[in-house]
Amino acid sequence: MDIEILIRAKFSGELSEASTYINLTLQAVAVMIGGILLWRLSNAYHAKKLKERSQRQFFESRYSKGWRK
Repeated sequence: MDIEILIRAKFSGELSEASTYINLTLQAVAVMIGGILLWRLSNAYHAKKLKERSQRQFFESRYSKGWRK
């Protein structure tokens, strides 16, 4: 682009709209990436909890077998 065109666009207000839209787009992308990261962390934590629960052997002990009757 020619420098004269850029200067005219800047003083006419055309470029100020572009910076606002770019800023808004960057914020939206940041929110999406943050949401995806939180979602993945939450899923990993939940999977870890489920794995810990399934490994507990309390209900498979010899004492619990007598209680189930």
